[in-house]
Amino acid sequence: MDIIEFFQGMGFMQMTWQQGVMLLVSFFLLYLAIHKKYEPLLLLPIAFGMLLTNLPGAGMFHDELWTAFLDPNSPAYHSYGAILKGAGLLDVLYIGVKAGVYPCLIFIGVGAMTDFGPLIANPKSLILGAAAQIGIFVTFLCANWMGFTPAEAGSIGIIGGADGPTSIFLTSKLAPHLLGPIAIAAYSYMALVPVIQPPIMRALTTKKERAIKMGQLRPVSKTEKIVFPIIITAIVALILPDAAPLIGCLMLGNLMKECGVVERLSKTAQNELMNIVVIFLGLSVGATATASSFLTLKTLGILTMGIVAFSLGTAGGVLLAKFMNLFLKNKINPLIGSAGVSAVPMAARVSQTVGQEENPSNFLLMHAMGPNVAGVIGSAVAAGVLLTMLG
Repeated sequence: MDIIEFFQGMGFMQMTWQQGVMLLVSFFLLYLAIHKKYEPLLLLPIAFGMLLTNLPGAGMFHDELWTAFLDPNSPAYHSYGAILKGAGLLDVLYIGVKAGVYPCLIFIGVGAMTDFGPLIANPKSLILGAAAQIGIFVTFLCANWMGFTPAEAGSIGIIGGADGPTSIFLTSKLAPHLLGPIAIAAYSYMALVPVIQPPIMRALTTKKERAIKMGQLRPVSKTEKIVFPIIITAIVALILPDAAPLIGCLMLGNLMKECGVVERLSKTAQNELMNIVVIFLGLSVGATATASSFLTLKTLGILTMGIVAFSLGTAGGVLLAKFMNLFLKNKINPLIGSAGVSAVPMAARVSQTVGQEENPSNFLLMHAMGPNVAGVIGSAVAAGVLLTMLG
């Protein structure tokens, strides 16, 4: 009898076909992360979190606890105490996502690794970074028209910013039941930047435009680099308070890097802090990709609308650069506009690669870094706008 009970308690005996499918999906994502090296730093822990949460009987993540947490009619509504009482390991880690802690900590690390010099040297880059966010808002309208709720549509639209932490931050506030599919879509499309962007960039530009050479950027002083994060934080937070957590953390990290007096903190933010939070964030986000939440028609819609958002963002930056060239004496290579989607620094490298195909002596990387880092600011601001409207 004990042997029978032992076999009945095995995960194999409890597994549903849906859980089996999710395990296969997790294996595929692990393959992409390890063999193809598609955003491995986050895709690997996300995929492994998906593996853990779909192992029957493991008890590491309890979807029903979080369903009650989000139900206004439940005694456990917004009660972290109720979560902890019946929590597994991944439930505890997920509290950091739900409270918006992990994305903000990651933004400190991102800020500490970001050089805003190209943006300061060429302020027009800020406009290109803003234009690339058009994909977020057009997709929001399309998703809402397709039947998604406004909160769900906003969470889907933010995929167009190509900024994983921002996507997670906004979705955890507006549509936490969609966190798994949206996070996986956001990081998958970020990894596919070199595949998705070049055809769009070539289709919207001529050979002559792609060969435009841009002059060297002016030197940026240390004072400018120190003042920039302080001013941006104050302006954005005063205009859009909901964007303050992301922008504030991003600029704090950058200020630590540029001021030169807290080098130890800057290195910690870039390395130890960033690495620890990435592990926690990836595992807990992957844990939300349960069979019941992932294997739905909504997931297919999210993946479809995500690629639309990303493509529109790429196109928006390129087209605005072309429009600006109608009025500028010193022309902008429109390819750098595609870098406004915020996938740092991959999108900037793609601009450089496509530009050199037409003109091997063309060096667009530093010019493209301006819209690229502007896109990081832009996606955080867009998230704040959506949170203000829909939260």
